Amino acid sequence: MEKTTKNAEDFKADLIYGLNDRPPLKETLFAALQHLLAIFVAIVTPPLIIAGALKLDYVTTGFLVSMALFASGISTFIQCKRLGPIGCGLLCIQGTSFSFISPIIGAGLTGGLSTVFGATIFGSTVEMLISRVLRYTRKIITPLVSGIVVTLIGLSLIKVGVISCGGGFSAMENGTFGSMENLGLAALVIVSILIFNRSSNKYLRMSSIVIGLLIGYVVSYFIGRIDFSAITSYGGFNVPVPFRYGIDFDIGAIISLGIVYLITAIEAYGDVTANSLISGEPVVGDKFIKRASGGILADGFNSMLAGILNSFPNSIFAQNNGMIQLTGVASRYVGYFIALFLIILGVFPAVGLVFSLIPDPVLGGATLLMFGTVAASGIRIIASQHLNRKAMLVMGLSFSLGLSVELVPDILSHMPDTIKHIFSSGITTGGIVAILSNFLIRIKE
Repeated sequence: MEKTTKNAEDFKADLIYGLNDRPPLKETLFAALQHLLAIFVAIVTPPLIIAGALKLDYVTTGFLVSMALFASGISTFIQCKRLGPIGCGLLCIQGTSFSFISPIIGAGLTGGLSTVFGATIFGSTVEMLISRVLRYTRKIITPLVSGIVVTLIGLSLIKVGVISCGGGFSAMENGTFGSMENLGLAALVIVSILIFNRSSNKYLRMSSIVIGLLIGYVVSYFIGRIDFSAITSYGGFNVPVPFRYGIDFDIGAIISLGIVYLITAIEAYGDVTANSLISGEPVVGDKFIKRASGGILADGFNSMLAGILNSFPNSIFAQNNGMIQLTGVASRYVGYFIALFLIILGVFPAVGLVFSLIPDPVLGGATLLMFGTVAASGIRIIASQHLNRKAMLVMGLSFSLGLSVELVPDILSHMPDTIKHIFSSGITTGGIVAILSNFLIRIKE
């Protein structure tokens, strides 16, 4: 206990601006722009991947990207400001979550965007409920279970990234999937990111994914892979229209997303803990529990709000914790400017439309690395635990059943539609198995 307090004080001593300090405008804007640089690609990538898998047109794709930015801006403001019990009151940035991509694509292929947004809204109640009973859920969703699910999320998404590298679903239809041009573009982006990520210059390292995508985008334009004439207009404003694509309820889709919300709540707890520590705030006691509960409640509430605004589930971004350490600025007032920037970017359709033109191989090159990192993070969580014989049994069962439905989806072909919808995602199947098997083995012990 004393060691934790000492660490928090050490971090506080290293800060230039603390949680409730108000840095000068120039320094505030500079810190906000650095955070924005670290999260921008991560926010717009999920809607691009989902739109590609669902074969949506440029206009719809552009609108989804814009709403992802807009919803992230509102979510970030709520987290930083803390409205009543909602929010953690830290410099916590929220954005579109990668964890939900696979079950969202499954729901979208089954019932379209209306089913996706219905599941996004109603599934979020799981996370909001967990925020109210945080002490008890941590006994069921252990670090081992979280590690298994995070690993399955990464492994499931790697398949999505590889499909994009090969040219996407459109390339599968026209016979160009896996062509040298597609693989060459993906490889160019991967190599570019790796080169800049290894740079000793911190700004180049932070911008490596953005630079890699930009290089791929420019090369794609010069080889004729980007056609700006496909977009008839870049002007005007994107006015958020609640329930623009309707709302439908599918119990299978809601359960699939609900399982991921369950794990996201535990991840949010970890992110708030890390952010509190870095910001020199307590990570034990009633004040911290109230802060963590508020952060998880906001995670769920903001995801519900995102669904209403035609966007996808939001979660706290862990990478911004590293940015606080790098800049020495933990002021939550910086978060207000980040939120404002995201909202402004979201209302201009040009931003979303430009990103909607990114060729699949370019996006695939960047996301393949991101998804591999997600899987590696899950492995790291698992490795930090004591892996005895029973833990290995839980892991083996969860990975076997979770990956089986991903690799051979036809195994469920004779099941009722509801069962197929629930267990078609390896994340959902593996997550349910991990929770139940871990719980039952503990009872036996």
